[in-house]
Amino acid sequence: MKKSIELTRRKFLTAAAAGAAGPAWPRIATSVVAADEKAQWCIGCRDVFLKYVDKADCWAALKALGADCFEAQVNDELALDSFSAPGRQYTVATTEGISILKADLAENRRRIAAFCMHNKFEQRMDKEIEMAQQLVQAADRLGVPAIRIDVAPRAMPIPEFLQFAIKACRRLCDDTKGLSVRFGIENHGRFTNDPDQMEKLIAGVGSDRLGITLDTANLYWWGHPLDTVYGIYERFAPRVVHTHCKSIRYPDDKKNIKREMGWEYSKYSCPIYEGDLDFNRIASILRKAGYRGALCVEDEALGRFAEAERSECLRKEITFLRKLV
Repeated sequence: MKKSIELTRRKFLTAAAAGAAGPAWPRIATSVVAADEKAQWCIGCRDVFLKYVDKADCWAALKALGADCFEAQVNDELALDSFSAPGRQYTVATTEGISILKADLAENRRRIAAFCMHNKFEQRMDKEIEMAQQLVQAADRLGVPAIRIDVAPRAMPIPEFLQFAIKACRRLCDDTKGLSVRFGIENHGRFTNDPDQMEKLIAGVGSDRLGITLDTANLYWWGHPLDTVYGIYERFAPRVVHTHCKSIRYPDDKKNIKREMGWEYSKYSCPIYEGDLDFNRIASILRKAGYRGALCVEDEALGRFAEAERSECLRKEITFLRKLV
């Protein structure tokens, strides 16, 4: 049985400050959750891709793909605007809406692995906190363990944004306390694909409810050499609460050099079974860290495939990930 050790805020901050930014964090955080070699993961994809399988019925799409679960995107009204079903418009803004969704999840024997928010903390802090408070309550009722969040500077310089982000995420955790649902900052864009900035942010907040949505390709997209990304996965792994699984296939002479951020991404992004990233190795890293969440496909290369091929790409990716567990 997986064992956990409660890590107090003071212990986390004290330990995080005790060592260098690189090696200190893994040693601290890995004590929170012991490794479980028999951990089973939910396999699924983001709901925004289900339209490529069945535009009218996302439940049918999930079954056709062999997906156990999905990441559910919510809009400002807390509606699931990318998840469709005959006669249904799902929302988690009301008690009735939550009950309907819960019943349909049970009937279709599927799970929501995480909710997905697209936050704009700089522009509308109070609105974001209000939405998060409602969504956490809904997630708790539905058994959704995590909420993917954006913590990205849109106007502020990065040095100024770090302190703003710490305050924003601390408020997010404090104002939604009392429930076990966790927030997962996606390593997304210039700021949180820098592992030092991500570590400073999470250590600065000091809450066990704040973790990471690990996007496997974004670190590679940012410009980190291929041989470097695995060390960053190891560094992040103890804090991972959700994943986005995607990949890139760069030319051989570009794999292990520092590249310009986003270099030729639209040209070289690809399905995970064709990319440079070793998902067997990634799975091993997550398993060793005691990760218990979902492996969630996010294939941003689908636009390069004929419409008739996109469904098969997703199905093959889910099958590929299932073989890892």
